[in-house]
Amino acid sequence: MNERTDQLWAEVVYIAYHLHWSVESIVDLDHFSRARVITEISGINDRINDPDRTGWQD
Repeated sequence: MNERTDQLWAEVVYIAYHLHWSVESIVDLDHFSRARVITEISGINDRINDPDRTGWQD
C-alpha cells in the first residue's frame, strides 16, 4: 500500500468505528467531507473525555 491508501483506510476506519457507517458510504465522501466528519468526531470525544467539563454544553 502507499501513503494515500493508508491515509484513506485510517479515515474510513476512524469514521466507521465511531459512527458505524458502511465502508461504501464513507468512501463515497470526498476527502474534505471525511476530514470534516473526523474533526467533528474528535471534538465530541475531546468534550466527553475532558474531566474539567460538567456537561455537554460547557
